[in-house]
Amino acid sequence: MSAVRWIELLVVAIFTYQVTGSAFIVTMMTLLRLLPMALFGAFMGAIADRLDRRRGLLAVLAATLLASAAIAVLAWTGRLEVWHLAVSCFVSGSAWATDNSFRRIMMGDVVGGERMATAMALDSGANNVSRMAGPALGGVLIATAGIEAVFILSVCLYLAGIAATLSLKHYKHVAPAVHTPVLSRIAEGLREVRARRRLLGIYVITALYNIFGWPCYSLIPVIGKDNLGLGPEGIGLLSSTDGVGAMVGALWVILLARPSHYHAVYVGSVAVFNLMMIGFALMSGPLLAGGFLFLAGVVGACFGVMQTTLIYRAVTPEMRSRMLGLLSVSIGVGPIGFLQVGVLAELLGARTAIVVIALEGLVALALTFPLWRRGSEPDQAAG
Repeated sequence: MSAVRWIELLVVAIFTYQVTGSAFIVTMMTLLRLLPMALFGAFMGAIADRLDRRRGLLAVLAATLLASAAIAVLAWTGRLEVWHLAVSCFVSGSAWATDNSFRRIMMGDVVGGERMATAMALDSGANNVSRMAGPALGGVLIATAGIEAVFILSVCLYLAGIAATLSLKHYKHVAPAVHTPVLSRIAEGLREVRARRRLLGIYVITALYNIFGWPCYSLIPVIGKDNLGLGPEGIGLLSSTDGVGAMVGALWVILLARPSHYHAVYVGSVAVFNLMMIGFALMSGPLLAGGFLFLAGVVGACFGVMQTTLIYRAVTPEMRSRMLGLLSVSIGVGPIGFLQVGVLAELLGARTAIVVIALEGLVALALTFPLWRRGSEPDQAAG
């Protein structure tokens, strides 16, 4: 699933920019992958405990496989248009909206709260192996065999994911005692967040990263082509440097991070990420630009590991699905940033757009200090 995500993120951006020449439309494609998290994340978290998560994961894989197969056929027959890719991005984003409530809760059920950070770091490592190889492979495929080859590969990878899921045996550790209505379960989760500053701070930091940090990634193909003079293969290699850095970040979490560090790592990662993206945007050569992306990948991986781990450790088992569903909503506010960076890129250029939105993120981080500053509230549930 991760391999397909990173391959398609790059290839869809390259194809869209080649066809439309619009940086705004390029950013909208990534926006469509995030929008379902805001729309469906809380609902998925509220109903996840009622579902067999293994079957849910199979259904998600089947839906995304069909979407990729449809794009492959359209491309093969020469009928592919940008709006087809937009629909596919939304379907893939809807599948992504289930990730916290299905797959990551399954991981936590296996390892428990004390080992969740290590499990998430290993998960991040698996994700970032594909993040290294995926963009490079996608860039080569679209340059040599066309976009249809990319989506045929996606279908093959989804088939492998289905085979792996069929081999899983998963037993839920916590089942709801009563069938509370979905909206009531969401309301209970929101009350829990409002009552605890630590939880609120985690969601605020996640929202800031996804509004002011993550959208910068959508302009890497634009800067690679227009400012660094790279072709599809070069853009793919440039994008993969972020994945290399993310592998290093995940390894650091496994070997060195301790629970007492988690909060500081989480907040610090957002600040450093924005600084690295400013550095990337200002570089005139691909090697230096790739170096800043590498460092952005390091701290981005630390952020990704911590956001799930902190919430998983902070709440009781019966609340975890709902809390991680709300985390998906915090991730899903990213379209606000994508709209802004897309408009800025059209008006001022991609480089200026990244610098402006990253600086806004640093200011927003400072202004929200009372919400995320480290308090004395202990973890509520680590088991």
